[in-house]
Amino acid sequence: MPENLLIPSVDLRIGSLEEYNRRQNEKAAGRHKKPKLRPCITLSREFGCEGYPIAERLRELMMQKSGEEWILVDRAVLEEVARRHNISEEILRHLGENNRVLSEVLATFSPRWKSDQEYYTMLSRHVVSLAEQGNVIILELGGAIITRHIPHSSHFMVFGSPGFKSTTLANRLQIEIEAAEKIMKQEQKERDHFVKRFLDRNAHDPSLYHLLFNNDHVAAGDIAHAIAELVHRFCGDGSR
Repeated sequence: MPENLLIPSVDLRIGSLEEYNRRQNEKAAGRHKKPKLRPCITLSREFGCEGYPIAERLRELMMQKSGEEWILVDRAVLEEVARRHNISEEILRHLGENNRVLSEVLATFSPRWKSDQEYYTMLSRHVVSLAEQGNVIILELGGAIITRHIPHSSHFMVFGSPGFKSTTLANRLQIEIEAAEKIMKQEQKERDHFVKRFLDRNAHDPSLYHLLFNNDHVAAGDIAHAIAELVHRFCGDGSR
């Protein structure tokens, strides 16, 4: 599948990540009091729903509301970080097929999880560290499950009808509906299997999320606005 048509350029997100790290280092150097808790947002979606448009608009809105830098972490960002650190692309190619990344994420707070891939330890600990620092949006990657231990995290799920997802995918890839439907079903099956096998959870379980959105009826921009307002209220009055 031509993933370049589905995943926007990561250059801006990598730049934001580097700027975020620079600012965090500056704050740490001059910090004399306990830092405030900043929100972490996870966004899960069924394959074919508008994950990237929602996440990118949400990042813009959260920066406007907070006056601070926000970053978006997803598979593409992990792959680019790995590439810039000369990490094997052959291993990364299996990110959606096994538990090496997510097992190392879990290894940061569960001694039962082990892996012999040290470079995945570096990647995964970095992602979890970002989530704990806050001002981060994690798109997919089992985010609602692997960050559930973080008290200032909020989790959202976007779902849609098979017809909506197939049509959206067909438009984005410029392919026939039948072909898009086949891709959609196969990709969703693999994702569900991945989460069940390695995280022992059902990603469609509504109890994992603060709120679910039906993409058939709620557009990407409206979903982003709703999440931003809800998270901003959480941060403003401390309620959950």
